[in-house]
Amino acid sequence: MPRPVPLLKFPVPAMENEWVAIAGFSDDVRSQIAVDRLLTNGVDAVAVDKRDSVYKIGEIEVFVHRDNVLIAKEIIKDL
Repeated sequence: MPRPVPLLKFPVPAMENEWVAIAGFSDDVRSQIAVDRLLTNGVDAVAVDKRDSVYKIGEIEVFVHRDNVLIAKEIIKDL
């Protein structure tokens, strides 16, 4: 069983130019499934929690390297 990937609570500066958001989810489970599915298929991915910390309004965005955007979208298209 794959280990859970922690959600980041802030954008990582090094990601700004090389990583692209490919999806947004309102719940932890679906975002974790997306990241796990991408990692299983050899695509590095990370989930960034951009929701409000109190009311949980917003989305958890899944980021991949810009070179992997098309394949990553295909992998998670049914989520």
